[in-house]
Amino acid sequence: MTDREIPEQYLDGYAHILADVSATGRRLTRAEIESRRILGEQAADAGHGLRALVSAHLTVTRAAWPDTPGSPDSALAAMQQVIDAFAEGYEHAQRLAVRQEEAARREFIDDLLYGRSDLGRLAERAERFGLRLSHAHAVAVAQGQATYDEGAPVPRQVERSLIARFGDRSILLTTKNGRILCIAPGDQDEVLTYFAKQAHAATDGGRVAIGRPQPGPGGVVQSYEEALNTLELAERLELDNPVLRAADLLVYPVLTRDRQAMADLVLDTLGPLTTARGGAPVLLDTLTAYFDCGCVAAESARRLSLSVRALTYRLERIHKLTGANPADPAHRYMLQTAVIGARLLDWPAKEL
Repeated sequence: MTDREIPEQYLDGYAHILADVSATGRRLTRAEIESRRILGEQAADAGHGLRALVSAHLTVTRAAWPDTPGSPDSALAAMQQVIDAFAEGYEHAQRLAVRQEEAARREFIDDLLYGRSDLGRLAERAERFGLRLSHAHAVAVAQGQATYDEGAPVPRQVERSLIARFGDRSILLTTKNGRILCIAPGDQDEVLTYFAKQAHAATDGGRVAIGRPQPGPGGVVQSYEEALNTLELAERLELDNPVLRAADLLVYPVLTRDRQAMADLVLDTLGPLTTARGGAPVLLDTLTAYFDCGCVAAESARRLSLSVRALTYRLERIHKLTGANPADPAHRYMLQTAVIGARLLDWPAKEL
């Protein structure tokens, strides 16, 4: 915007102040300074640029200069005071606008992720932040050793990387409960894949979970909850993958949907292990390693820092206690499902 486009209301009284101050050599009064601050705030609220506003003041100064009595130093000092007060008001209004915008954004994100707001109203508010909730969206959640808030260096670094790579693609990056979130259109999986890579590196090896694309205004919160559940599953199952997709782990929510049935399976199948010397945890760890290694004894033994003979002894002990042979395909599925259930239900640390 040029100085010609600046309404005269933001320059009201300036020429008079300039003439009077330069003639008398006095400084601006408190009321005059406050009037300039107020005009600066109003100009900022109206969306005028500070550069154009300063230029407009300089134009008035040049126009009034030939008829301004007093010394040039007094005129320049008056101009400096006026512009300084005007800019102070302008910057104050901008800071206030930024805080209000941040508060509105935080409120929107909280409503979006908790599903507390009217969905129709939520969809209207979403457009302000670049989201079209009538489309499907997916959410990726990154969790590191540290916690992150909106203005922290790590989320800002990840956001800059995303913008540099994809520009404006209706992507919303934010934080929630110390984690970094990326919300993207459901058909742009490359965005979430790239986010996962950047977030994993920026959080010094943190873990990232990606929810499935979900449609409609409530889709974001559904995908977000899936991502959170995936992070919890990864922790309980001690999965090493830095990036996990909810779609790849759907079997686990299915297994735990009937918690009582799963608890019964765990107790009936693995309960006898509690009578072993040292308790069930050692033998459970043995089964976990054995199944994770594809039932290859040598690799399982190496992972457990055992000899193959010692591993074989443990497997025989499990067979004797439970009546199920881990090496027998007919028994293997039941045992493996029970082991997964034990990890999901945190048995035997928690009583079922």
